[in-house]
This record gives sequence, C-alpha cells and structure tokens, in this order.
Amino acid sequence: MLTRLALFDELLEQRAPAIGKDLPAYRNHCYRIINFANALAGGDPAQLDKLAIAAAFHDIGIWTHDTFDYLPPSEQQARNWLASKGNAAWCDEIIAMIALHHKITACAPHHTALVEAFRQADWIDVTAGVISHGLPRSFIRQVQAAFPDNGFHLRLLQLSVKRALRHPLNPLPMMRW
Repeated sequence: MLTRLALFDELLEQRAPAIGKDLPAYRNHCYRIINFANALAGGDPAQLDKLAIAAAFHDIGIWTHDTFDYLPPSEQQARNWLASKGNAAWCDEIIAMIALHHKITACAPHHTALVEAFRQADWIDVTAGVISHGLPRSFIRQVQAAFPDNGFHLRLLQLSVKRALRHPLNPLPMMRW
C-alpha cells in the first residue's frame, strides 16, 4: 500500500491554504484513489507521478474556485502546473484523468489504461467500496482503514445539496456519460 508519495504531498501542501479544514478529508480521498488506481493499473512505479498529479488536482477547483462545477478549474490548474514543470508530454493523459473521473461509463478505447483505472478508482471511493471494479474487498477495506473518510463523503453531500438548490436543472455538472 502506498502511504507516502512526495510529489503528491508537495502538491497538496502548496494548496493547503485553499483547502482549509477539508485538507485531511481530501488528502485521504486522494490517497485512496491513488492506491485503488495503482492496483487497477498493475502497480507500475513509472505511473505513480502521473497518479500523484492527477489526484492532487482532480477535485481542487472545489476549494480554489469555490465551485461545484470544478472540473474546468481543476484541469486548468493541472495544465498550468505541468507547463511550469516542462511536462507537456503528460498533459493530455492527466487532463483526461481529471476530466473523466466522474464518467459513468467506461472511457473510450483511445484513452490510456491509467485514465480508466483512475475513473474506476474514484468510483470505488465515492461508493465506499460498494463498486469494487474487481479489487479484492479486503484490499479496499485495508486502504479505507489506512486513510479514513474524515468527513469527505459528508462534505460531498453538503456540496451536492447546495448546488442542487442553486442549480436544480444542473445539480451535478461534473458527471459525464
């Protein structure tokens, strides 16, 4: 199990002031996704930096832009960070990981296996392991125990209700078919 990724920790620490009191919940959500996606993708160490970057940015717009329509600002922040590091070669894949992580159906075949693994990992976490995408339930429970919810799912429910009241015709703008 991955319990510390220096790049992820650095990215999240830089954004800690914006995340505020939700930092422990978001951090643990991200580590659960990283662990699930890594397992689904076969545990390739070469992909850990991509997972770290995608995880750090995938929901960040919730806090940095105070919006539940957070995919565009999350994607832009990842794009800007990748450009600043001279890592444009990873941009398409990482942006796809962010843009499609709430996709209900499988990603199109032209996307990499890591994009699909990241999508599946987020669904595993959002459903608290009810959807497992083939991961052993014992592994899911082990990851959940190491990285407790800390109110993350409650926070999502609060934000969902707030968004639905303000935008009843578009309550979940991040969802994709």
